[in-house]
Amino acid sequence: MEPEQLQRKIAALKREKRIHDSQNKLFKIFITMAQSSNESQLLNVTMQKALEIITRFSGAQKGGLFLLDINGRVTDSILTRDQIKGERRSNLIGKVLDKGLAGWVKNTLSVGLVTDTKTDDRWVTLPNQPYRVRSALAVPVRRNGSLFGIITLMHPEPSHFNLTSVGIVQYAADQMAIVLENAKLYKKLEELNRSLENARQSMEKYSRALDAELEKGRKIQEDFLPHSLPEVKNCDIAACLHSALQLSGDFYDVFELPNKHITFIIADVSDKGIGSALFMALTRSLLRIFSRSFCIDGVSGTLADIDTPFQPGQALKAVSLINEYLAKEHGSEGMFVTLFFGVLDGLTGSVAYINGGHEPVLVLNKGGIKKALKPTGPALGPIQGAVYKIETIQLEPGDILFGFTDGVTEARSEKKGIYTRNRLENLINTGVAGSVDDLLRTVKTDLFAFVDNAPQSDDITMLAVKWQS
Repeated sequence: MEPEQLQRKIAALKREKRIHDSQNKLFKIFITMAQSSNESQLLNVTMQKALEIITRFSGAQKGGLFLLDINGRVTDSILTRDQIKGERRSNLIGKVLDKGLAGWVKNTLSVGLVTDTKTDDRWVTLPNQPYRVRSALAVPVRRNGSLFGIITLMHPEPSHFNLTSVGIVQYAADQMAIVLENAKLYKKLEELNRSLENARQSMEKYSRALDAELEKGRKIQEDFLPHSLPEVKNCDIAACLHSALQLSGDFYDVFELPNKHITFIIADVSDKGIGSALFMALTRSLLRIFSRSFCIDGVSGTLADIDTPFQPGQALKAVSLINEYLAKEHGSEGMFVTLFFGVLDGLTGSVAYINGGHEPVLVLNKGGIKKALKPTGPALGPIQGAVYKIETIQLEPGDILFGFTDGVTEARSEKKGIYTRNRLENLINTGVAGSVDDLLRTVKTDLFAFVDNAPQSDDITMLAVKWQS
């Protein structure tokens, strides 16, 4: 190798290590965020640290994070250096969000990259501005159509920020949005829990209030489930959840990963009620954050548009990370969660998966059951250091992955006993030729006819994914 080539190679390796180190630091901070349900702590401590790392990584001279309410008003501002204080700082923030680059980002919900403030009319230089700015970067912190805030970075020289800078800041903004969304939901659940404890002290007097609070809890918990399932070109997806109580320990999730990959999860938390609901909320949040915490370098509109190399095993590492956290921090509570975590390649039909102590997921076709995807590791929570093996399966056109919780197979009838796995398998072994919606409808019809008027003893959840190409 020529000396010049060697020097370029060394420089590239150093740059890659610097990016990797910065992302690792951000990753640790986002883990801390995910484990905390204290919104003020998130805003005042962990996000301050994240902002400082982003600023150092990008080489920016100054950075800021403006947090917004649903009406677009600033609720808090975090700055790397507090040169502007009091009323002067308040006026500056208002003007920047009204007319400046941050205002442009708020209105367009797009990344704002200014290479030279002297030639870009999106930048507004305010009278008596105390510092020089020639290049700037502003990134929206948004999720599910909601704008939670704006990250801004500034530098005194032109053309300082580049696509790599945008990529890492966009990654951080995506994770911050997840954390802020979850923090609001956690806060609502904590408020609900406190209300329920007060209601229990006077059960007869406050029975109607208790029912109302539980209904609020049910609606809040619904926010943790996907509001809509992704539309994927080569497959159909359907899911359902029927809670035994107003608060459920079951959950499912479906979301996109890079290079046309789709993650689908079905899980069951031990026990029922408020404790299971909170445990479910924590596990679901950690799954989303950990499974997306692989390296992302470059600009993207959504995760599905990223064109960087991606292996499903990167996302599936989330299972081991979550098990370690649950076993260490919550093992004494005796709670655990079983789950099936699959990553489907939307271009090939290949599925990489981990089954953590969950009911075997069935692979179906027109002839019935082709295969059962049995556990590849234990349930999450009881055992530190548990090993989770990643398995793969190739779906053929027309194949359906059908997952369910034990609320299906253990459903009880007052006259007929337990529904059983054998009855379920006999039902679907007659062949599956219709859509995934038809499959779930067939199972529910038979199941509820069997149970008849008996009270539901456990949560019932099902998830089906059909490969078309």
